[in-house]
Amino acid sequence: MASGMDAAVRSQGNSASVSTVQRPELLAPAGNWDCAKAAVENGADAIYFGLDRFNARMRAQNFTEADLPELMAFLHWRGVKGYVTLNTLVFPAELPEAEQYLRSIIAAGVDAVIVQDVGICRLIRHLSPDFPIHASTQMTVTSAAGVAFAKDLGCDLVVLARECSLKEIHKIQNQSAEQKVALPLEVFVHGALCVAYSGQCLTSEALGGRSANRGECAQACRMTYELVADGETVDLGDRQYLLSPQDLAGLPVLSDLVKAGVTSLKVEGRLKTPEYVANVTRVYRQALDRAMEQIPPTPPYERGEPSSAAKQKSLPPISSPRAPLSKGGWGDLSATHPFTQDTWQNQDRYDLEMAFSRGLYTGWFNGINNQELVHARFGKKRGVFLGTVTRVKGDRLFLRLEAPLKPGDGVVFDAGKPAEREEGGRVYTVDCQGKETVLTFGRRDVDLRRVKVGDRLWKTSDPELDKRLRQSYASDKPQFQRPIWLEVHGVLGENLVAIARDEQGHVVQVESEMPLVQAEKQPLGEDRLTAQFSRLGGTPFRLDQLTAQLEGAVMLPVSELNRMRRELVKRLDTLRQQPKRWQLNATASRQDLLPTVVLPGDTQPELIVLVRNQKQLATALESGIKTLYCEFEDPRRYRDAVQQVQQFRDAQGAEDIRLFVAPPRIAKPSENWILEQVRRCNADGYLIRNYDHLQFFADSPCLGDFSLNVANPITAQYFQQFGLERLTASYDLNISQLESLLTTCPPEWLEVTLHQHMPMFHMEHCVFCAFLSDGTDYRDCGRPCETQEVKLRDRRGTEHILHADAGCRNTLFNGTAQTGAEYAQRLLQLGLRHFRLEFLHDTPDQMRRTLDAYRQLLAGEISGAKLWKMLKLHSQLGVTRGTMES
Repeated sequence: MASGMDAAVRSQGNSASVSTVQRPELLAPAGNWDCAKAAVENGADAIYFGLDRFNARMRAQNFTEADLPELMAFLHWRGVKGYVTLNTLVFPAELPEAEQYLRSIIAAGVDAVIVQDVGICRLIRHLSPDFPIHASTQMTVTSAAGVAFAKDLGCDLVVLARECSLKEIHKIQNQSAEQKVALPLEVFVHGALCVAYSGQCLTSEALGGRSANRGECAQACRMTYELVADGETVDLGDRQYLLSPQDLAGLPVLSDLVKAGVTSLKVEGRLKTPEYVANVTRVYRQALDRAMEQIPPTPPYERGEPSSAAKQKSLPPISSPRAPLSKGGWGDLSATHPFTQDTWQNQDRYDLEMAFSRGLYTGWFNGINNQELVHARFGKKRGVFLGTVTRVKGDRLFLRLEAPLKPGDGVVFDAGKPAEREEGGRVYTVDCQGKETVLTFGRRDVDLRRVKVGDRLWKTSDPELDKRLRQSYASDKPQFQRPIWLEVHGVLGENLVAIARDEQGHVVQVESEMPLVQAEKQPLGEDRLTAQFSRLGGTPFRLDQLTAQLEGAVMLPVSELNRMRRELVKRLDTLRQQPKRWQLNATASRQDLLPTVVLPGDTQPELIVLVRNQKQLATALESGIKTLYCEFEDPRRYRDAVQQVQQFRDAQGAEDIRLFVAPPRIAKPSENWILEQVRRCNADGYLIRNYDHLQFFADSPCLGDFSLNVANPITAQYFQQFGLERLTASYDLNISQLESLLTTCPPEWLEVTLHQHMPMFHMEHCVFCAFLSDGTDYRDCGRPCETQEVKLRDRRGTEHILHADAGCRNTLFNGTAQTGAEYAQRLLQLGLRHFRLEFLHDTPDQMRRTLDAYRQLLAGEISGAKLWKMLKLHSQLGVTRGTMES
């Protein structure tokens, strides 16, 4: 839906570039020890990893609290930072354990924690005034208002949503700086792309009882779907994976990200292998170093102190300059391999495709192109495309080879049916015969009778590459070295003094054990000292620069210089391994942040109804509903809805009716025009769904919607300070967790959605544009969203309903409505009085039946089980384990 978009001014223009370019941090994933070593030895500046609870990759091997001291000592020794992911929602009963986790993390000297839950951010800042907090991409920050919210919350860095383009990143940087709320920004630069906005995906939960907000994503986006338009199945050929994006590869725009002032470049992949981590980290390390040679940075440290340019920079660097890969390292590319958007297609692309690839694409960095983001032909790893089969003759296969292949490589045949069993195996021989290449395979490895002319062939395994990658991190000796700077001072008759500084600003000093003597020949100078002190093999260091201040022709035995070098290394090693000392308040407790709970008086429960068209609105009014929510695809129609309600008020004398309208769930930097459209309707109030809404509608009556992810009382308490009348409980809570929330914060703060079609995917990807047009975005798609009713049919035959909003973002609603009716009486006993019913495509008759049933339910006239049977609904209320049962 793009109503009003053409008339709106959406030009983003070219923002002014950041005046002082800093080298971004390269942040790599680590699901276990081998992955951590692979990242370190291939040039990562930092790693991020999860513990065995509260992280968004619960299927990873992960680390334990007991691992933290050893892991952090190893990382800091190697000049690498370590960030813990605590990036899930936390439920009320889990707060004591979360607090203990946080104390262990802070005490272990971890460099930062990556957080989704607002309440956990509040708890961290209560426990420690200086421990760094990184706002996770799960917080869905897409604008300067989101950055401001994170800063007020106590965050020190923001991980932007993957859906932000380069132009939008520039705008967020500039608007944040203008508003004096700037924070360092981190972006994902490589890896798997979620089709839905992180923190807003409820699909795994709705379909399988596994919540993505709890680290249990079931990857429903990688499944097959059929497109149904106006009741007819659309023939899309071999395109079945309609919601599976290609993998992100930001390498072609790396220089642009640096110029945009991005502080940290993040590689996705905590579920991937150590070989993947080594491969991708090495490629991006080398590419970033090449890019920085074309954009000379201002060193943040001059002789161990921040430079004047760094001090004046509005966005503080996350740390000091990053180490370039040592020349002549095992994987160093030729100096004749310049970094441009085109040349990455060669060795870099090969390596990245072999690491893991569903197809590589720049994601949303260059803006929206719905024809390219999702090719829809497969949703699993493929690798490097080798060519198309031209002939099959006996045990020989013929093709025109388009990429390197050698005996021992693993391949898979793609017949356009990836959901079925595919032939594949290791190549036995490769024989080039003119324009064709002939392949043979080991006996019984591949059934060539199932391979057809036209099948595509992919390389999925390169044992030689994997061996090189494993060698990069298998040794106990450091392979990747980081720079140190030396100053040497000497005067005849006195001891030689050597001072070493590393990139973190650590400084150590060593003196010779004997004085300098007069040199008869070959006196010490910078060249001789550099040759001696640069012998740092087997250490984490390489000598970047040595300066010498020597008076006279002096000399010192080589053995003493060697001793001084070893002592410098030893002292630097010791200093670097010391854990960081963050402030930790021993008397602070989560209890200090909990709200006071007072049970409400004996008030009557209220049914609140959300409608999606004006016929539904009329039915709700006629049915006596006093609080109404409107969520229309076209916000211009809200003015009609307000007039409709006012006319009903006048006719019925019902002044107690209130109408709240819902702005779109996502707000980008140039989309305030949509919010202006919404505000111009002059509704009684607004549903708040993101940080921009909190800011934009601050002077109006507001209610917090489910997308704020209120899952515990500390989060609820924080949002209450914005003057919200009520908060919608997170859809991630089962009945036991919902009961805990209602007993730990005032029940009148909350409302619960009792009946709905769960909004599963909320995504920038427009299915209408991608598969019902040849256009790339709203400007040339012809807007099929305005003329066709579209559903996606899953493998079980359920047809899920697709809507588009004013920003052209799509929401896929569960085709089956669900109800929490069986627990309504228990919720009433706990003091809950506000129950929401949401309607999607319901007719007026269906709405009336549903409203009557829920009225009887709240009056105690029928049971929840009877209501469920009456309405034939799926009995489920935002659960995380598949049922409402604890």
